[in-house]
Amino acid sequence: MAKEINLNADMGEGFGAYDIGDDEGLLKIIRSASIACGFHAGDPIVMQRLVTEAAAQGVSIGAHPGFNDLWGFGRRRIDVNPRELEYMIAYQIGALQAMACYAGARVTHL
Repeated sequence: MAKEINLNADMGEGFGAYDIGDDEGLLKIIRSASIACGFHAGDPIVMQRLVTEAAAQGVSIGAHPGFNDLWGFGRRRIDVNPRELEYMIAYQIGALQAMACYAGARVTHL
């Protein structure tokens, strides 16, 4: 029985004019992409571009949520209660699901 490796990468971590990494190049070698959902990185334009390209290349689409900390890249300590955190994650997943719907794709992992 042959084993396969699902190579995944966090992607879409730029925003606006700030493009970080070679997302399009990575899409050629990975099987699943975890796309930043706009809080710690990414924005609607970046998300839509990557969802569309991932779908076209047969790459699974997943959510890469983060803290609402764009300038700190989600790495600063942010005090939130568990309920607020749950809502922030749900919001980000919903945003990615909407972008996937536009591309005729679906979110498969988190």
